[in-house]
Amino acid sequence: MSDWYNANAVLLQQTLTTILMALSIQIPMRMGVFSFAGIGAFGIGGYTAAAAMIHLGWATFPAILLGMLLPGVIVYLLGLIVAKLNGLYLGMATIAFTLIVAVVAVNGGELTGGASGLFGALGDLTFGSILVVTLIVVLVTQLTESRGLGRRIDAVREDPELASAMGIDVTRYRQLSFLASGLVGGLAGGITTLLRSTITPAEVNFHLVVLALTVIVVGGARSWIGVVIGSIVFVWLPTVVSFVSEWEEFIYGVIVVLAALYLPNGVLGIIRDGWHRIRTRDIRGGIEPTRPEPAKVES
Repeated sequence: MSDWYNANAVLLQQTLTTILMALSIQIPMRMGVFSFAGIGAFGIGGYTAAAAMIHLGWATFPAILLGMLLPGVIVYLLGLIVAKLNGLYLGMATIAFTLIVAVVAVNGGELTGGASGLFGALGDLTFGSILVVTLIVVLVTQLTESRGLGRRIDAVREDPELASAMGIDVTRYRQLSFLASGLVGGLAGGITTLLRSTITPAEVNFHLVVLALTVIVVGGARSWIGVVIGSIVFVWLPTVVSFVSEWEEFIYGVIVVLAALYLPNGVLGIIRDGWHRIRTRDIRGGIEPTRPEPAKVES
């Protein structure tokens, strides 16, 4: 077991950070907010954590905490600015925010390392500590998917006008989704950067948006479980298809297209549908048909 872990430690860590990054996009999407600001938060969090270690001499976890809080505040303020945008326009505005983060990083001078980025920010992180942090985020996300809060979030996504008529503050929920997206995205960026010990502007770009969307589409957009499934698929798939080398990106593209066409609810949707059929069959099989009692004839 230890030999397997040592051989796959990097993939295991990458799986956890990918889960966090994709959650920063999936959380607002569950509320009907088509925002990619979590990727910009990923970049801000990574640069903040690295700068705190290199320039200020901070320890690992204080640096990560700062890398989580700062993008959380920035993305929340962004949510206030773009509050009136929806759909495609909101998506484009938040993608532009991510690209602006990369431009600022290139022109940040010594603070961000310019086009070369920051190097040498190696944090004291273990797989166990990253796993604990990821489990905490997943647990909090699960609380937003269950019972009353989950139903209110579903109402905000499916029919905002009806939700508002029922007394749900739709605007407040959407603003909080930006805050959550910024916090989780910044956390993912800080951990990823301190694991790699480096971050460059090229790492904070549109390709992260594509990766996060791919994970969500393939795994399933309605639950954190789908994010976990999608992250496992796309982090570990290269080890399976490594024999095709230059065809890897083509295979990824085919998978995404097939998922979009035939798996509208992702792999998680197939699992849930299958489980529902099994339960329904068992329930039907366990009920014996009852014969009507003969009518009594009064003499």
